[in-house]
Amino acid sequence: MKKRIAVLPGDGIGPEVTEAAVKVLQVIARRFEHTFDVAYGLIGGAAVDKHDSPLPDETIELCQQSDAILLGAVGGPKWDKQPAELRPEKGLLAIRKHFDLFANLRPVMTVPSLLHASPLKEEVAKNVDMLIVRELTGGLYFGEPSRKTEKAAFDTLVYTRKEIERIVEKGFELARLRRGKVTSVDKENVLQSSKLWREVVEEKKKSYPDIEVEHMLVDSAAMQLVTNPSAFDVIVTENMFGDILSDEASVITGSLGVLPSASIGADGFGLYEPVHGTAPEIAGQGKANPAATILSVAMMLKYSFGMETEASAIEEAVNVVFEDGFFTADLASPGDRVLSTNEWTDKVVDELDIQSVSNSIMFTYN
Repeated sequence: MKKRIAVLPGDGIGPEVTEAAVKVLQVIARRFEHTFDVAYGLIGGAAVDKHDSPLPDETIELCQQSDAILLGAVGGPKWDKQPAELRPEKGLLAIRKHFDLFANLRPVMTVPSLLHASPLKEEVAKNVDMLIVRELTGGLYFGEPSRKTEKAAFDTLVYTRKEIERIVEKGFELARLRRGKVTSVDKENVLQSSKLWREVVEEKKKSYPDIEVEHMLVDSAAMQLVTNPSAFDVIVTENMFGDILSDEASVITGSLGVLPSASIGADGFGLYEPVHGTAPEIAGQGKANPAATILSVAMMLKYSFGMETEASAIEEAVNVVFEDGFFTADLASPGDRVLSTNEWTDKVVDELDIQSVSNSIMFTYN
């Protein structure tokens, strides 16, 4: 199979972790006889510096000509004083909106060898395996009007029935591939948008009789995430609630460095990126943890390309490297050998059996 992937390294440690992920992608190409045409573009602060725009037209065109997008991370204090329209994060919001990437998927899974890094007690953190499905292109973050004056400020929260239906359906479909349980999170006791949300879930569950469905208020969900996280399978929720809950859930694993994510459209086209930020304080030092970006590639293979065997091979390799006791600095305990970004990536590459059939990857630099 041949696919074209737009790689947007972004800022800070973004170039380092995307380089690691592309190296793993190259091994997958050889082992499973695929060809991945990888082309590079700019986004975020790097794009502001060169093109005076966080999302240049050239990058949009590149992504339109590709089958999926791999993103590093955007932002950093270097651009904090830029006007609002030139903030690096605007590029990320804009690309999600441009391609209508309405479904954000964040898996949160604890690995036995990493339980020591979790702030939760081991008996609470173990056996966590959840998928948070967040609506990404509607709600409070995109509502109009939104305004701030000297004396007041206001934002608008709007959801259409269609917007809710498609994200709820995505949650049910993904639950069918997992353990068959959906937790719908809202604030139905206060918000009109949440009342509509709950109505839609009740309607849609009739088409999925095999799925167990529960409703949970967002404040209760926030509490359950740190007291009984293993009870969750698929959480489906709106934009702001999903933003907050997914960040809360991310600490369960002990490091943002191991958490991948996907933002997917109706046609399967997706943007794949690590949950972590740009970490400018360690950029260029070989200290970045590439696991989340490598696992984001696994999600790309699974959700955009239908390559489930290849995705599982990457996930298994990452887990084996962790279980063998190899860690980057963010996860290492006293006495552990700390590996650099490249050294840890090479361990994953070794696990993927690079002696398999060799396929070429073409690189195009924009």
